[in-house]
Amino acid sequence: MNNIIEIKGLSKKYKNGFQFGKVDLNVQAGRILGVIGEDGAGKTTLFKCLLNILHKDSGTVNIFGKDALEYDSEVKEDIGVVMDDVFVPDVLNPKEVDSMMGSLYRNWDSRVYFDYLNKFNIPLDKKILTLSAGSLKKFQIATALSHHPKILLLDEPTNGLDPIVKNEVLRIFSDFINKDKDNTIIVSSNITSELESLCDDIVLIDKGSIVLNGEMDDILENYGIVSFDEKDFDKVDKKDYLTYMVDNGKYHVLVANKKDFKKKYKKNNIVDVNLEELMILMVKGVK
Repeated sequence: MNNIIEIKGLSKKYKNGFQFGKVDLNVQAGRILGVIGEDGAGKTTLFKCLLNILHKDSGTVNIFGKDALEYDSEVKEDIGVVMDDVFVPDVLNPKEVDSMMGSLYRNWDSRVYFDYLNKFNIPLDKKILTLSAGSLKKFQIATALSHHPKILLLDEPTNGLDPIVKNEVLRIFSDFINKDKDNTIIVSSNITSELESLCDDIVLIDKGSIVLNGEMDDILENYGIVSFDEKDFDKVDKKDYLTYMVDNGKYHVLVANKKDFKKKYKKNNIVDVNLEELMILMVKGVK
């Protein structure tokens, strides 16, 4: 598969000392990449560097085979964005936003836009700044999809949505991928159960660095958790596990290959790991 996004050596240092990077990451066309990590780990920094909202300190970002900084306006034509930032004046109403967006995007589609607003029950004459958190999120999703993008960058896109609308939105994202073999989504979310069913690939960011990057199915199939008492844990070779946590005297060990571990240690109590457990053990566990 071809890479629609290629990131090499990307870094950003903040005045408070937080260092993001240096990050290398390829995103394949036609896939949904989930980005997870603690709040403050660097997920939003990654998104903002992709969009040149933040000035990176080093590294390169190529999108559609073009330097994302040099071809900033051209590249952004084909990227739909949902983030905490609302990239339109919030004193406008959705009807006024349509006129503005039509002048900004060559592929802006008013029909699609108003269809989404109607589907999401967004009032046309209500100022953006007066919308509820849920309605604002739905408005952002409608706007992101209405200029026929090829990439969606989605930062916590289902926050504040009720379960019925959330299910509808997730279906819309799946339809977006199925519509064109090159359409691609990068989505961050703290709702890891959603990502398990939605994403093809997963990236875990911890303290500004990528600590896990792989296919979702492979990770969920191969990774597992094994529990030991202290005596038996001391017999385990450190190279055979990734991290561990201790709870009530039990050592809960994260392994990257359940079959190999079971064969070597004759352990039958290896259990599957879900994305939330994986993130906790990778971030908070002892390495």
